[in-house]
Amino acid sequence: MESSHAVGARVRAPEPTIAPIASLAQRVLTGDVVLPKFQRGFVWTSEQILYLLDSVRRNYPVGSLLLWRTTDKLASGHEIAGLDTVPQHEGSPVHYVLDGQQRLASLVGALHGTGPLWDIAYDLEQEEFLHLSEGTPVGPHIMPVRHVNSVGAMLAWVREHAPDQRLQSRAEALSNQFNHYQVPVVTLLDVSEEDSARIFERINSTGTSMDIVDLVRAGTWAQDFDLKEEIEQLLKVLDRKEYGRVDTKTMLRTIAAAAGFGFSTKDIHRLRQVDRLRLREAVSEAGKAAERAVDFLYTQIRTPNAEALPYYNQFAVLVEVFRQLPKPTPTQYDAVTRWFWLTASGEYFKGWRESQMTPDLQAVTAFAEGRTQEIETGAALPRSVLWQRSPFSRQNAPSKLLVLLLSYENPIDLNTGRRIDVGKALSSHNDKQFHHFFPRAWLRRQGVSAAKANACGNLVMLTALSNNWISDRAPSRYLKDLADLNGEDVLRARLRSCLVEEDAYQAALRDDFDGFLRARSETLHKRLMELIGSAAEGSAIGQSDGMSSDEPTLDSAPDGGPVDRDSVD
Repeated sequence: MESSHAVGARVRAPEPTIAPIASLAQRVLTGDVVLPKFQRGFVWTSEQILYLLDSVRRNYPVGSLLLWRTTDKLASGHEIAGLDTVPQHEGSPVHYVLDGQQRLASLVGALHGTGPLWDIAYDLEQEEFLHLSEGTPVGPHIMPVRHVNSVGAMLAWVREHAPDQRLQSRAEALSNQFNHYQVPVVTLLDVSEEDSARIFERINSTGTSMDIVDLVRAGTWAQDFDLKEEIEQLLKVLDRKEYGRVDTKTMLRTIAAAAGFGFSTKDIHRLRQVDRLRLREAVSEAGKAAERAVDFLYTQIRTPNAEALPYYNQFAVLVEVFRQLPKPTPTQYDAVTRWFWLTASGEYFKGWRESQMTPDLQAVTAFAEGRTQEIETGAALPRSVLWQRSPFSRQNAPSKLLVLLLSYENPIDLNTGRRIDVGKALSSHNDKQFHHFFPRAWLRRQGVSAAKANACGNLVMLTALSNNWISDRAPSRYLKDLADLNGEDVLRARLRSCLVEEDAYQAALRDDFDGFLRARSETLHKRLMELIGSAAEGSAIGQSDGMSSDEPTLDSAPDGGPVDRDSVD
């Protein structure tokens, strides 16, 4: 997409001026100044807004604005700060904001906006801006900021609410400052759509931090192509499958791979070099492959939604697998399943680096072309200690892996004998389908630390009703009650569906938590290794347990940490 000549070779010199902020705000409302769609949405916090207003009050510089004057009609937003602006008239010149959107939107919102974010006042006593809420002070010294935009409205308000001459003087001074405060404005003339997006990208790549989607969107944007909208259409593929959504960077990885590059951030940025026809083809290919990946995850892995995935980066690789191999054989399906369980069992995808991404992509290609029987990976094999060392937290990868293992067995509730609704249990907002087999309250009374009690190996999937029925009783007591109610054989069958085998059951009948945790961990490990199967032959077995050396132990990290969805590459 890079043009063959420099931007400066065919554009007029920028036109520098100064303009009052009150005038600029009016130009936004009348549609003379608009925001092109390759801009980000409003992302400033309330604190940043107040800080900007205070800078204006103190006559501090707030930076310049960069506008692009053109008669071209581009995709743009007609709403700012809760206000509808006037749409552009065909053929009439307008000024698109290339730099300064957040500042300009904040000023428009403070002076004219509607909604809680723009309910801003100025404390005439303390001489400071504040957001109005139930906890803010009230009285004649609290003046809504919207009144400073009009001298007449401001004077009418202070005469009615703040008869004190000192407060009136402060209100007038504030109004004068806002009505006379000026900012530098640089206007670009005779610049093409592509060059305007490129200028925007260069400005914002070294200023306020931008999401990679914003940067690549700016670098690929044109009147007939908006990468953000293309990604939104791709994500709707997951919506139609009722699978939930992965993050946009993951989808960018799938597009970059489909375009013939790879998964890394560097590869994502290379999308700017691709013509829009090829970009659309890559998005389309990624979308079709994403549908197949979702079908695979739902039917073969039994993940009912995206939030159940241990790592979103797994999804990026799976999409590429099904892009290169749209119709796997049953044998190939089994190999992809083994790859999933192996890469989910350690931290391989937590710190997914470019040095890993290239071999992974090569492994996918070799597998798709039939040169290998497995998707070869550098992921390490797990050890049973994983389940004893990892704390249960619905946002960390070992916990998600445990939940998938349990759901894969179609668990039966120990008390009611009914199959547990796995889809409901796997919701990230639902913790009521899980129970500590040795209740935490009971373990606390035995002097067991909260961290150790919360080991993944101590978790089973139960209905909320059974969870409440067990409460904080000793395992020996509630298991005996269950055996009396349903019979030993029935209870054992239900326990097996929860991956609690005989050794762990006998330890629980003795209230032996250490024995139970060891036995249950061995069962979980055995089941996981069965699912990994022959994929282990292509893995790097050098690591001891599939976890990094700084993996928190149960004595130091009782709550666990959120899974890293994205690597830095």
